[in-house]
Amino acid sequence: MERLLVIVVSAAVGTAFYLWIAQAVKKQSMREYIMSHQWLLHPNSICYWRAAMAAIGFILYFFTPYQSFAIFIFTFAAILDGVDGVVARKCNLMSPWGESLDPMCDKLTYLPPLIGFAYVGIISIELVWALVAIEFFGQFLARQILTWMKSSGAANNFGKIKAIICFGLVILCALLDSNPELINIADEVLIASIIIASASVVFKFIPNHLYADILSMLNFCCGVTSLIMTHHHYFAWAICIIIIGQLFDLFDGRMALKHGGTRYGPYLDDIADFVSFGLAPAYVIVEKGGSLAWFVGCIYIIGVAFRLIRFITVDKNRTDLPEGIFNGLPSPAGALIVLGASLISTPSILWGLTIVSVGLMVTHVRFAHFGRVILKKIPKPVFFLISAAVIITLSFIFKTKNVQMFGYLILSSIIVYMVVGRKWVHENEIDYQSMGK
Repeated sequence: MERLLVIVVSAAVGTAFYLWIAQAVKKQSMREYIMSHQWLLHPNSICYWRAAMAAIGFILYFFTPYQSFAIFIFTFAAILDGVDGVVARKCNLMSPWGESLDPMCDKLTYLPPLIGFAYVGIISIELVWALVAIEFFGQFLARQILTWMKSSGAANNFGKIKAIICFGLVILCALLDSNPELINIADEVLIASIIIASASVVFKFIPNHLYADILSMLNFCCGVTSLIMTHHHYFAWAICIIIIGQLFDLFDGRMALKHGGTRYGPYLDDIADFVSFGLAPAYVIVEKGGSLAWFVGCIYIIGVAFRLIRFITVDKNRTDLPEGIFNGLPSPAGALIVLGASLISTPSILWGLTIVSVGLMVTHVRFAHFGRVILKKIPKPVFFLISAAVIITLSFIFKTKNVQMFGYLILSSIIVYMVVGRKWVHENEIDYQSMGK
């Protein structure tokens, strides 16, 4: 497909430019050049340039026959969103105005083409205007309130992930426009964007020290909701909700370390983990596991309980464990093995993989913490891209109702985690020993 080729080439050129800038700005000569050409390469100037490029791309796509050129311009402008941040950090050019300008230019880049695609019938007009309303409130009214409260209006991780999803959604709509036979998941992706945009606005008004507890509570709510879904045999939805709970669990510890928390936070986190990664997956086993389901489900619950109790009472106090290294497979990862198997396997295979999961959790084999070790080694732009890709993939799975694909995706992700995590465990242990610990 010609348009797909244009998209691939545009993304490759833009990514190559981003990688070049990321390396070049580390050199003193490049930083001096940027400082002497701020009209061109200042982070704020880059924001203006990409907003102007997006406007040109919008006109070319919807009002001229030069649609391929418009796609190239838009894709390049979207990737420039990462360039301005790199330049700002390396050249120490961050400013309050830049904090507001960056997300505003994001919106000026992706909202106009989304509105255009809505009116040519690619995506829902109502959903697009709902997103516009949330973005308008977040950019102007919410930021004004935050200014009065003397609080930062900088984009948070929710906003950055949402922006990448919206950039990708524009490209997806362009692909659907020329290939109407493709499965249209645009509305599903747009709904995800609306949810994340809402979260981005809400979390700006929440005191930082409450972030961790709120994320733990959301994890707990996901576990309870999953139990209800499983009871009604909505297994794919139940499993998806558990995975969402795992995302909340991934960040509650990081938020506690970064912003602090309340004295009830650790207890709330442990309870949420047991419900979401112990009881909820065990109930899936019971409902799908055949004649021995109750027995296997009980073994799984006991394994998760043992894993959590050992972590709280023993592993947290050990001095021979490097920071960010788990003694045994973490319970969220153990849950993924069970959940993936429940979607693609017969009861007997599900029993076997459940036992494997329990064995890995209670063993002394060490695994790296995904948030504290693996994510630190992944560049932030890559992490945001991966997050956006996962959300788009899930949208495709739910649009097509391909349950087996969902199961294979879950199992493949946990295999990648275990392989990569074991590699970084070895590296961390060598560094730990070299420091004389």
